[in-house]
Amino acid sequence: MMYFKDVSPLDRLYSFGSPVLIKSALACFSVAALVALLASVSERVRALLVFSYNCFLQPLGKVSNQAERLDKFYSKQAGVYDTTRTGLLRGRRTMLKLCAAQLREIQKSNPGKPLVWVDIGGGTGWNIEQMNEYFPISELSQVYLIDLCEPLLDVARKRFAAKGFKNVQVLCQDAREFHMPGMKDGQKVDLFTCSYSISMIPPFYAVLDRIDSFLDPQVGVFGVVDFYVSGKSSPSDKSPLIGGDTTRQVGTLSRWFWSMWFSFDHVELHPARRDYLEHKFGTLKCYNGRNNFIIPFIVRIPYYIWLGVSRERDTTEAIQAFEVEAGNRVIVPPSFPELSLARSSSVDDLGVSSSLSYGANLSGLVRRRPSDDRSSESGSEKAFKLDLGPQIPLSSFHYQRRQWRLPYVDTEFSSSIRSWIYGFAWEDPAVDMEHLDLKPTDSILCITSAGCNALHYAIAGKPKRIHAVDMNPCQGHLLELKLACITALSYDEFWQMFGEGKIENFRRLLDTRLSPYLSSHAYQFWRLNTRTFDRAFYFRGYSGHALRLAKIAFTLTGVRKDVERMCEAETVEEQQRIWETKVRGTIINKTLIRLFFSNPAFLWNALGVPMNQYNIFKNEGVSAEQFAIDTLDSVPGRALIKNKNYHYRLCLMGNYTKESCPAYLKPEGFAELKAQAAKKLDSFRLHTDSIVNVLRGFEDDSLTQAITMDHMDWYDPVPATRPAPTLKEARRDHDKSVSDLDREIVELSRVIRPGGAVFWRSAAKRPWYNDRFEKMGFKVEAIHVRETGKSIDNVNMYASFYKAVRL
Repeated sequence: MMYFKDVSPLDRLYSFGSPVLIKSALACFSVAALVALLASVSERVRALLVFSYNCFLQPLGKVSNQAERLDKFYSKQAGVYDTTRTGLLRGRRTMLKLCAAQLREIQKSNPGKPLVWVDIGGGTGWNIEQMNEYFPISELSQVYLIDLCEPLLDVARKRFAAKGFKNVQVLCQDAREFHMPGMKDGQKVDLFTCSYSISMIPPFYAVLDRIDSFLDPQVGVFGVVDFYVSGKSSPSDKSPLIGGDTTRQVGTLSRWFWSMWFSFDHVELHPARRDYLEHKFGTLKCYNGRNNFIIPFIVRIPYYIWLGVSRERDTTEAIQAFEVEAGNRVIVPPSFPELSLARSSSVDDLGVSSSLSYGANLSGLVRRRPSDDRSSESGSEKAFKLDLGPQIPLSSFHYQRRQWRLPYVDTEFSSSIRSWIYGFAWEDPAVDMEHLDLKPTDSILCITSAGCNALHYAIAGKPKRIHAVDMNPCQGHLLELKLACITALSYDEFWQMFGEGKIENFRRLLDTRLSPYLSSHAYQFWRLNTRTFDRAFYFRGYSGHALRLAKIAFTLTGVRKDVERMCEAETVEEQQRIWETKVRGTIINKTLIRLFFSNPAFLWNALGVPMNQYNIFKNEGVSAEQFAIDTLDSVPGRALIKNKNYHYRLCLMGNYTKESCPAYLKPEGFAELKAQAAKKLDSFRLHTDSIVNVLRGFEDDSLTQAITMDHMDWYDPVPATRPAPTLKEARRDHDKSVSDLDREIVELSRVIRPGGAVFWRSAAKRPWYNDRFEKMGFKVEAIHVRETGKSIDNVNMYASFYKAVRL
């Protein structure tokens, strides 16, 4: 007996008949396949021809109204509409995923609430059929499809009948006057969507006004995807309140061409449509994309995805978080009463900046409030307060589900930064915790970096407020993503992303689960970088250059296996031996140090080390080679990389293990943050600004601790003979005789309460700025000063660790 598993597929065919019959059958099959292929191709060609003729050549004749024009335009192409619009109408799926994620959040916060969705200009019903993949239509109480074109609505009726949707009503109505049969009096709509329809509706003002009147003011969401053209003059582009960004700007030629092109089909792309949309509603999310249609990278049609909410939504908590907790108001300290004379301009007659972190962008919005309107928390100060009246839309921050990320405006500096410098923190937070003595009543300030240390403080110290500050917006995007992942994902998913550095479905997770917890800026950034987690996350960003260089060096010198053995060593003695005999010569290498670690371009772009920091230890007589020796030689003898030193585990291997990883990546650390997310994660306020600008918005004595890492090494040295500036002098930003570091220390001395402290690390053993702190009311003491052969922490990258107590 013949067993099929022992023969080839062709032998199996021959076992059933003669070779002639088999060859004939194969020939018939090939012909059938060819015919099917040609039919498929011809069907696509036919659809394309129908589309082209009806869009560009078909004479419409005389029409008396919009409905008649639409019927004539679509009557012959309704059957091929969905087939021919897939490549043109991009972003529809993303918009629906984002809306589905918002519906899930409404369900969570309002269990049992009947949900209503209205799709304006939905045509063939493609949106509703597609939404069923992201949010089951059966879970909605009622769905309304409203359009003015009967040929397209006929397609929708047949589609819904085939799908068995019983709760969907197809209505042929003018969008200016739409009504929803079956809706109870006073019932509001939870979701409105407009998919490439606002640009095709002539009376768009009236339609948007009507949508606003029906949208649920507290939980309702409005999703839009459409073409657009916006120039630099668009009022929303640089609004400090809407949080506009430069990615929405379209070049002059592109604006003219697409406006003219689409106007032939009565599609109007005038910026007024989008501007009114963002004025009438509060912006929740925004993504500006380019449709690489037909000819990628050449035919790039601008389109946007936008989610908004009613401006009647309660933003009381957000305003409190923005103005008071995050310090976004101009403080008038008792020692500087002249500041109360400041006018609502970027620089007053005293030369004092009155708009703080937003510069001229908040000009005209900072208004004097009478002193008895709202006293400061300290009870002794008067304050300027941002008077965000109802006539001005608030930022997306005010409508976010969580108030982590504070709004910021894209500047020339921030928009030029395309990635993060630090994908992982390079300071040892365990040593910080030994000296910070954090309590639940503390409010601290730290540098954002990759967020690893800030999350460690939240787990180990539980302070009531953590202000994370960074001028690089991408660092804020990274920490914000971690906060969103802790809130929305499981531990296994979180571990894949930030432990292993890769996950297969990041794009889907971003849209369907993470988006409700991300600011508009952060969502757009990660939407543009969805491949970040395809593989080796920690090899991305500027710090990834250093990890890649190390990997190449280990491979070329043949010590890659030795590095792996060192990271898996069971004893410190074995680890030290492998380092000294195999690995050390590859890293502490004069040629490597000369080419890279003494190279200003590499120091900044890979390690984030500016020349001032390089010079601070060179001025103490320490060469780059000696600095590397002092840093690295004592690390292998301190603690096992395998389970005690996750910093070097990541640098040497490119990922973490569950035994060797930061606290927030350990199951117990993640579980604690997850279980108390409302308390611990909501303690975060992420600032995209300089430290001095953030400090200027805080009340006197409002911080208990500040951990400034090593950033003060970056400043230009100040002569020791220069006297300390007063607060008045430090606030005069145009006065170049006052150094930037002195401005920062003056604000720290005002904001840190007596007995509180500032902590910093330095590449120098005795940094020059210790003296500046002592001149401005601090007592400086060394916690650790590194000596050759002795490590001060698991990283040991810095020569010293200092503490300055405010007297």
